[in-house]
Amino acid sequence: MATSSTVNGGVSHWYSELGPAEPRPALDGSVEVDVAVVGGGYTGLWTAYYLKQADPGLRVAVLEREFCGYGASGRNGGWLYNGFAGRGVFARRYGKERAVAMQRAMTASVDEVLRVCAAEGIEADQVKGGVLEVARTPAQVERLDAFVAAEHAYGETEVQRLGAAEAAERLAVAGALGASWTPHGARLQPVKLVRGLAAAAERLGVEIFERTAVTGIHPASGGARARAVTARGVVSARYVLRCTEGFTAELPGEKRTWLPMNSSMIVTAPLPAAFWDEIGWAGRETLGDFAHAYMYAQRTADDRIALGGRGVPYRYGSRTDLDGSTAPRTVAQLTEILHRFFPAARGAAVEHAWSGVLGVPRDWCSTVVLDPRSGLGWAGGYVGSGVTTTNLAARTLRDLVLGTPTELTTLPWVGHRVRHWEPEPLRWLGVHGLYAAYHYADRQESGTRPHTSPVARLADLVSGRH
Repeated sequence: MATSSTVNGGVSHWYSELGPAEPRPALDGSVEVDVAVVGGGYTGLWTAYYLKQADPGLRVAVLEREFCGYGASGRNGGWLYNGFAGRGVFARRYGKERAVAMQRAMTASVDEVLRVCAAEGIEADQVKGGVLEVARTPAQVERLDAFVAAEHAYGETEVQRLGAAEAAERLAVAGALGASWTPHGARLQPVKLVRGLAAAAERLGVEIFERTAVTGIHPASGGARARAVTARGVVSARYVLRCTEGFTAELPGEKRTWLPMNSSMIVTAPLPAAFWDEIGWAGRETLGDFAHAYMYAQRTADDRIALGGRGVPYRYGSRTDLDGSTAPRTVAQLTEILHRFFPAARGAAVEHAWSGVLGVPRDWCSTVVLDPRSGLGWAGGYVGSGVTTTNLAARTLRDLVLGTPTELTTLPWVGHRVRHWEPEPLRWLGVHGLYAAYHYADRQESGTRPHTSPVARLADLVSGRH
């Protein structure tokens, strides 16, 4: 249970587990580089790593406002899996064949992350146990069946439809009527991955400047190179790549580009062997469900349950949180989900709660863009699927920067343009209205209702999620 001793905020449990890292130096004066990467999360670090690996002669600098992994990369649920935002939209706009190619690339990216971890000696508690997603109501079973059929239609034939007994053999979730399982997923400790990746990039010669806030990004013009402006100096480069995800709205001119959606997590104290004997979870699968306001969870390396979901979905004016502080009602909601899924965990202490922001484009589609004329590029809008998607985005940015046409540069998210979010107060009203509708739909479906609530279908239509 959450108590007065529950740590609230402090970035995340993942950081608390490891303790503070040795701070890196801040930028000290203006410099010229070949590529300036704004943001020291997964996207920025992967991009710097792959660029320097491909061309050791490039001077690559990463500029981070706080410290590497301060944002979603250090606060997420540790799901390395092959889902990504916008597959249906890409299929409709660019053709199913290109969407299938994107899906194949995402599936391969799961193993690519694990390959780099092995090659660079990154120990991030990674276990490739796959992804288990459970259905606990008849309406969720309907969506489960539709999901499995869609996965097969996009070439993901290894996705299995499990009955209640088969699902319980992997993990005994109370009330589960069925589940899907795919082998293309792994559990990991997010901050261990961040720190290992940053160290690997530095070994290649990437310069990382922390405590260096970028206050403006400017295109090349009049013979001048593109520029990232900070209070500590100006970094000019052939390319400036914006890799700021949920914090993008804080940059000038980007307030309505991606909406900073809040996601929150709790983690229990380590649970005893008797608990695991009762529920299983020996395969360390990542766990999700088919609710509209869905949850996500993992069994950690030290036998805790880390569980997340949407609490307060959005702060007015695209404001972001203060070091992960989480509303008490959100902690209570997540704890209730924990107890509903695992009644045997009712006596377990909730040791830590935290929140983070993820980037949501208006059409819920991730993008990778590079404009050689302006020297500006960006990647993001992962809608909570960034642990794997950042890797694919980084390798795609690498190929675009190097001017190398590859299969990755032909994927449908390259150059994909998204309209801006509505101005306030429409943005706040819309997002809160949508999530109220999803919670209402879940309550409607909590009994024997066999089909998805029409309220949720309308919310999907209005939001542009599908």
